[in-house]
Amino acid sequence: MAEALQLNVAVSDIGAGGKPAGGALVDVIHAQQRLEKALAPKGVQVKWHFIKGAAPLINESFANGQIDMAYLGDLGSIVGKSGGLDTRVVAVAARGIAHHLAVAPGSDIHSLGDLKGKRVAVFRGTAAQLSLIGALRTAGLTEQDLKVVNLDFAAASAALAARQIDATWGGANVLALKRRGLAEIPVSTRSLGGAGELAGLVLVSGRLLEKHPDWVQSIVQVQREAATWASTPDHREAYLQLLSEQADYPIDLLRSDLEGAPPLSQLLSPELDPAFVAQLRQAIDSAKEARLIRRDIDLQQWLEPRFLNSSAQ
Repeated sequence: MAEALQLNVAVSDIGAGGKPAGGALVDVIHAQQRLEKALAPKGVQVKWHFIKGAAPLINESFANGQIDMAYLGDLGSIVGKSGGLDTRVVAVAARGIAHHLAVAPGSDIHSLGDLKGKRVAVFRGTAAQLSLIGALRTAGLTEQDLKVVNLDFAAASAALAARQIDATWGGANVLALKRRGLAEIPVSTRSLGGAGELAGLVLVSGRLLEKHPDWVQSIVQVQREAATWASTPDHREAYLQLLSEQADYPIDLLRSDLEGAPPLSQLLSPELDPAFVAQLRQAIDSAKEARLIRRDIDLQQWLEPRFLNSSAQ
């Protein structure tokens, strides 16, 4: 442990404003101090690390023993595990995270098939690339069929506005372009039967699992309780308001991201159910296909569902 009775938690910071934000249930757990309250009786202090550099820095922190757990996207988690990190997946943080194709207004691109030979921006090495690979597969295409341009989101937005690229692939950020009249969204993973949708995982270090399984049980219990709170219909507006305030995203943008989506009880479910495990297997295969990882992952060894099983009783 980094310090006696301290839990170091890492989160990929997606906030657009001055406040730290991890999205979805991470913001509920952080803002409502749910981990702090659950672990206080054990005398454990919780220290949050919101990291802008996202997955590579979080994986480095795991490797250096600076953090004990993380809320991390599927690709970052997969890359770390494939690279030999001693992590375990104890719950799902979020699932069904949609991605969308943004094109310039008036574009002749109406489907994934229309992308053949087109200049498409994607932030390589991130979950967005993994999402694009999964989506293209449904149209019988690979990245090799496109002219892929590696741009971060801000650069891709500017390039699309200047018509230097034909399209870009991204998450809620591309909905913001549509909202400003700078893009149309002809394709979304919502209409692809789950292909290309992403997930977030609750990861703990092997060391934490070995030394403090009771802490891990509390972490998973908190995940379950936060999911129940956020997916209760009476709390929907409070949940969206909390996300909006933390990430500095307009609330109507968050609402539009949930249009046509499964219910929150499904999107926020912590369960490592067979459908989710199959999706994670697919994500690992996509990461290998894109040469983002070299070594395969033993899923049975990586997944640790026993804490979910006991928290459900």
